[in-house]
Amino acid sequence: MRKPRDYDAELKALTDKARQLKLRRITQLGELVNATGADALAAEVLAGALLEAASMSDAARKEAWRGRGAAFFSAGGKTPGAGTGNKPRGAAAQPGSTQLPLGEPGPA
Repeated sequence: MRKPRDYDAELKALTDKARQLKLRRITQLGELVNATGADALAAEVLAGALLEAASMSDAARKEAWRGRGAAFFSAGGKTPGAGTGNKPRGAAAQPGSTQLPLGEPGPA
């Protein structure tokens, strides 16, 4: 006879996994904001810029942004020609976590 499935335990495991993934995504987005230097912006300005980008329907402009973002990651998190002097900052890696390629940690 087959062993009955423990649906409650499976549901709890899936819920825990979803919570971990959401927390990792939030952490990575925060690291991205820091690495790009956008943490220097007021929260309202950053929120407005993100809302504008999310509602943008111009495919050519989104492609230009995508290319610029790809260049940022391929350069190891350094914005070419930005001249802001901001160095990317990274958090200590947690065991088993996958982090965005934000470059080397800067000074604390």
